[in-house]
Amino acid sequence: MFNEDTPFDLLREIETPRLLIRRLNMRDAGDLFAYSRDPEVARYVLWEAQKSVGEARAFIRYCLRRYRLGEPASLGIVLKETNRVIGTIGFMWYQRDNNSAEIGYSLAREYWNRGIMTEAVQALIAFAFRRMRLNRIEAQHEVENPASGRVMAKAGMIREGTLRSRLFNKGRYVDVDLYAILRTDFTRGQETGGPCGASNTM
Repeated sequence: MFNEDTPFDLLREIETPRLLIRRLNMRDAGDLFAYSRDPEVARYVLWEAQKSVGEARAFIRYCLRRYRLGEPASLGIVLKETNRVIGTIGFMWYQRDNNSAEIGYSLAREYWNRGIMTEAVQALIAFAFRRMRLNRIEAQHEVENPASGRVMAKAGMIREGTLRSRLFNKGRYVDVDLYAILRTDFTRGQETGGPCGASNTM
């Protein structure tokens, strides 16, 4: 459990041109289940495709508990056009001593290849550096899922290498590519107009 001054207490809502990234609530269970039951969405993440809306509610309850404790948790990605949750994004872990954290995300299949996840990742990175004062943000993806790596690169993250058999997922050990962005990278991107300097309404 973190202290009351955890930086995750600040993480409540982020707005971008197309999205509202906010804390989940129980009214989101139907939207969450609608895409989390898709095996293709769950293929490369560390959770199984959901089998009932009850599983979506259980996940939201888990997130609500972590919000209350000031711990890392997933947020809902709401498409403004429809006002529906179409994905999640958030921090998987946080190291206070090193001031670093890892981003994870998922998105409904019908919204793939539209730049939506890149927009969300850029916004969360910007918030983490500007408001949460993090120094390093990591993300990883299975090497068999290069599309996720392209999202990380477009968001200004730098590939640092391949970690062999890093994770045990869906009954097998998998290699992952590790990406990261530092506060100095983000600041440089702002100065040069690069991807990690993209402007978002916070």
